[in-house]
Amino acid sequence: MSTELLERPTAATETTMDHGDRYTVSVQQYINFQRNGFLVVPQLVSAGEIDELRQHTEDLMQGRLPEQSRRMAAGDVPENGTTVQGLEAPPQHLSAEEKAQYFLRIHMLHRQLELHERYLLHPRVLDVLEAIIGPDVLALQTMLFLKPPGKPGQGWHQDRFYIPTHPNTLCGAWIAIDDTDEQNGAMWMALGSGAEPIYPPHADLGYTAFGQRDLNQIQYVNGVSDPDDEKNDLSKIADKYPQVLVTAKAGDVVFFNGHILHRSKKNWSTNRNRRSFVSHYCNARSFTQWGGESPLTTDALTGITNGAHILARGDTHLPFAQPRFGTFCAARLTPEERREKSEQCAVMMMGDMDNGLMGLTPADPEIAHD
Repeated sequence: MSTELLERPTAATETTMDHGDRYTVSVQQYINFQRNGFLVVPQLVSAGEIDELRQHTEDLMQGRLPEQSRRMAAGDVPENGTTVQGLEAPPQHLSAEEKAQYFLRIHMLHRQLELHERYLLHPRVLDVLEAIIGPDVLALQTMLFLKPPGKPGQGWHQDRFYIPTHPNTLCGAWIAIDDTDEQNGAMWMALGSGAEPIYPPHADLGYTAFGQRDLNQIQYVNGVSDPDDEKNDLSKIADKYPQVLVTAKAGDVVFFNGHILHRSKKNWSTNRNRRSFVSHYCNARSFTQWGGESPLTTDALTGITNGAHILARGDTHLPFAQPRFGTFCAARLTPEERREKSEQCAVMMMGDMDNGLMGLTPADPEIAHD
C-alpha cells in the first residue's frame, strides 16, 4: 500500500530534525538498554511539560476537556475516512473524588487530541529512540495511565505479546507524570528478561497469532497480565531473573524493549496518583499488522497496518501516516528531504584491501562484484 494514499503536506515547515536541546545517548546507556532490556533517562521531559501533562490528566479525570462534552453524530466520518468516537467523560452525578477514580487508563488518544500526538512525537524521546532502535522510528500507540489510589496493577507481561512487529524492534517509552515508587505502584522489571522469547497463549484461548509458536519446546502460557501470580504463568519465568523496582521522578522516561517481562502492583497510597504517559514505537522498517483503523490504513492482501502509524524519524520503504494535528516529524518531510538525511547510511561498503583484510570502500552500485 502506498504512503500516498494518505493526505500529506507538500513540504514540511521545518527542514531538519535537529533541535536546540537534543539528547545524546551515552555508550553506557546504550549498553544498559541492550543488556538489561530497559533504561531510565532522568529528567528527559521538562518540568513545564510535566505541569502541562499533569493539568491535562486532572482535567480529563474530571471531564473538563472540551472533547469530552462534544460527541460526533452517528455516521460522521472525518476527512481521512476513519470513524472517531467522542472522548468519554465520567458521569456527571459523581463527586470529584469519584470522578478521579473512574478511569484507570485510556488508549490511543493521539488520534483524538493534539496534546497526545505532541507527546507521542516528543523530540527528546525520539532522540533516545533513534539511538536504541532507529534511525527510522514509527510511532504506534499512546496510553494514558491514571492509576489513582487503590487501583490495581498489571501482572507480568511482555508488550510484544500484544503488539507484534517483524522483525522485533518494539520499544515502550514511559513518561512519569508523578513521582513513582513502591507505595503508589511503580513498575517492576525482570532484569535481563528482554532476551526471552514471546510466550504464546494456549491455543484454546483463541489467540493463535500471538507469541512465538515456531520455537521448539516453547512454553504456552495462561493468565498473561493477571496480577495474581498463581494464575499468571509468566510469573514463573520472571522468577528466574532479579526483579527490580523501577522508581522514577516526574519527568524521567523509562524505555523498555518489547520482550522484557514487567509488571506493576497496586497503588497502596491514600492520596497519590501514579500517572504516566506511555507510547510504543518500532523501527519504521519493521512490519506490523496491529492498530489499523480502516481499509485506508490496512492492506487487504498482507494485513500490514504500518499506514495507520506515524513516521516519527528517518525514512522507510513501508507505508506510514501523517500526524493528524500537524506535529512536526519525519512524516512531514518531503521524500527528497527524508532520502537526503538517510543517504549517509550507504556512502561506504565493505571491500577488500591489498593486505587481504577487509576495509571500507565507497559504495557504487555500478561496480561489478568479484
